[in-house]
Amino acid sequence: MTDRACEPQPGAVKFTMLLAGIVLLLMMVFGLIMRAAQGNLIELDPTLFYQIMTAHGAGMVGTAGLTGAAILWFFVGRYVPLLPGVYYAFLGLFLFGVILILGGIFIGGYGGGWTFLFPLPAMSGGAWDAGAAASFMVGYTAIGVGFLLYYLEVGRKLIVAYGGIGGALAWPLAFGGGRQEDAPPPTVVAAMATTIFNTIGIVVGAAVLVCSLVNLLAPGFAVDALLAKNMIYFFGHVFINASIYMAVIAVYEIIPQYTGREWKTTRVFAIAWSAVLLFVMAVYPHHLLQDTVMPGWALVMGQVISYLSGIPLLAVTAFSLLVYLRGSKVRWDLASALLVLGVAGWSVGSIPAIIDAMISVNKLMHNTQWVPGHFHIYLILGEVAMSFGFMAWLVKEARKTAMTGLDRAAFAVYLLGGAGFTIMFLVSGALSVPRRWAVHAPEWYLQDRVATGFAMLVILGTLFFVATYARGLMRRRAD
Repeated sequence: MTDRACEPQPGAVKFTMLLAGIVLLLMMVFGLIMRAAQGNLIELDPTLFYQIMTAHGAGMVGTAGLTGAAILWFFVGRYVPLLPGVYYAFLGLFLFGVILILGGIFIGGYGGGWTFLFPLPAMSGGAWDAGAAASFMVGYTAIGVGFLLYYLEVGRKLIVAYGGIGGALAWPLAFGGGRQEDAPPPTVVAAMATTIFNTIGIVVGAAVLVCSLVNLLAPGFAVDALLAKNMIYFFGHVFINASIYMAVIAVYEIIPQYTGREWKTTRVFAIAWSAVLLFVMAVYPHHLLQDTVMPGWALVMGQVISYLSGIPLLAVTAFSLLVYLRGSKVRWDLASALLVLGVAGWSVGSIPAIIDAMISVNKLMHNTQWVPGHFHIYLILGEVAMSFGFMAWLVKEARKTAMTGLDRAAFAVYLLGGAGFTIMFLVSGALSVPRRWAVHAPEWYLQDRVATGFAMLVILGTLFFVATYARGLMRRRAD
């Protein structure tokens, strides 16, 4: 069942990561443009700003999901046979959805943000027409259908191979008398949990997208705005978290190659992933703490579970990584350095997220730049760093040395840029600078301009990682 020589569609996965790297670069340039405009370094029409903001948000979240899906597919294929056609269909639907989304934004003028919050797509004040909003939401729906096909294939194969959902989640070990040597590998446990909660999240997202589309085309079709907001934020929170949980599989699979110590499924590991399965779906109300019409129990649940949700990450994956690295003679290279950075960034990013989930803090901070601060840490120093680490590992055999001076410089530049860029968001949030504003007051220019400089460093590091990956692919093909 564990044939490591039979990873499915390696060419498709490698193409996916190259495409994702290019898109990430473009989305980072969009982010640089927005920060420069907020700092009054360049002139940018507010209408175009919100279109770029929408494309940046949708593009970064979608690409994070795409890279996570490629990583999961690549490594799950070591344990169960996956149908190649499903991955190609998933990728085709994803690209088709991207075309519709970009058309809705840059041709139709849609600028309602990546969350398509009801009823904003239908109430643009003349900024865009119904066709642009429909194109955007149909594009999302196409991507969702692609992900559903993908997860149905992964889930079906894992259930068959490991004797059901409980077997794939290592429940006999976690809650029964099962033996550790009989438990599935960490990759299978993580893939099964992610498949379950992201399938549910995508189905909920698809449902609210369809309702919003019907309302857009037939305004007489009533949609409850509070229910729609709950469904949207449930979908959005689950999806972006699933992207990170899929990417961490690269850590479980690759780091043991450097430490010489296999990452094993322990009872604590299995229990932690079962907790993740529940927490990821139950924690989303912390995005709605300012909606006073929400039931009180839901807001309390969002706050309490926000505290608890960091435990599986910090106490299991991050702590376990430190244990695996301690005493191991790791020969550091770009891949291992980026993967470890990804776990560290993910862990650090959870702290401002937990702080914002406190109701008393949230009242002051949620609509400030504190929020993009914490999720940019999750992405730049977390999921995206893990994805770049996976890319570097895919082509490491094409490189003559483990870690060059240029590698170290690029890693340092990326780390410095990512840390500085995200800290500026947090500083601005602490000073009550609002988020999603195209035009900033002169008093806010300093943070914007400093952040712009750090953004350039992030882009420089990313350019090196993507170029190194592309060059490695060409070398391997030539060999």
